[in-house]
Amino acid sequence: MRCELILAPDAGRAYRRLSARQRGEVRDAMERHLRFGPTKVSKSRIKRLRGVQQPQYRLRVNDIRVFYDVTESAVEILAIIPKAAAQRWLDEAGTPDDSGTGEGQG
Repeated sequence: MRCELILAPDAGRAYRRLSARQRGEVRDAMERHLRFGPTKVSKSRIKRLRGVQQPQYRLRVNDIRVFYDVTESAVEILAIIPKAAAQRWLDEAGTPDDSGTGEGQG
């Protein structure tokens, strides 16, 4: 099923700040990986995050990380972050998982 891609305001601003080349790479990766298979985990691209309730997933696009949540028919892009700032963003903006597993985001 085709999912609607929704950019949160912060993600939209971050997307516009990327270089034209990076915007193209991110746009292509979101269309290829998130439009039809946003929960299909892969070794190199999509990762289900553990230890946090939100965001649920991370898409890797070269040195850019796209953090997102998935509903039945939509993918909400929460953040588009350079790799160097991704962990700091998760620590500040991520919603911790209170299930008591004690696992990191692994």
